[in-house]
Amino acid sequence: MIRNAEPTWFKSSYSSGPDGNSCVEIAIATAPNTAIIHVRDSKHTQGPRLAVSPTAWTGFVSGLSA
Repeated sequence: MIRNAEPTWFKSSYSSGPDGNSCVEIAIATAPNTAIIHVRDSKHTQGPRLAVSPTAWTGFVSGLSA
């Protein structure tokens, strides 16, 4: 088993405009019986990262859509 591998990061397809680098990137890490959503600033990829549950991420995205 590989541990501490760098997750695959991606950003929204909506971030392709002139301000496309001013957004967040996410990565989804899964393990048996759990998943974690990692969030980072696309301009500072080595900076701080957040780790949230899928439930918290869904609530955040739903709040943005409202």
